[in-house]
Amino acid sequence: MTLYEWLLFLHVFTAFLLVAGLVAYGVVVLSAGGAGARRALGPPALALWNSGGMGVLVFGIWLALDVDGYELWDGWIIAAIVLWLIASAAGGRLARGVREGGAPGGADPARLLLAVMALATLALLFDMIFKPGA
Repeated sequence: MTLYEWLLFLHVFTAFLLVAGLVAYGVVVLSAGGAGARRALGPPALALWNSGGMGVLVFGIWLALDVDGYELWDGWIIAAIVLWLIASAAGGRLARGVREGGAPGGADPARLLLAVMALATLALLFDMIFKPGA
């Protein structure tokens, strides 16, 4: 396999980790399990979300540098980085709340953070698939 193929594989693989972390956080926030769900799924959700998020960013930037047709200042790449920052900021606040034993500020703020994470991640996936403006 070429370097490009490895980078693309790792970028897509870490995107799956990111989405798996989002789903796990969704179960934690939306489940009726309460503290049991937080204890059982909180650490794996954090690990999936963090490793997926870092991998998507690192391998995505590496791909943009490696592929001759892409530049870091392309509009769709800048949009992807901004969406990554939005999802990561919401994910960090949600993770802190889950780690501290509850949803940050109650159930409604946790659901709002989850919604921001989900919408930013969905927009990020759309941006990566269709590369608007490329």
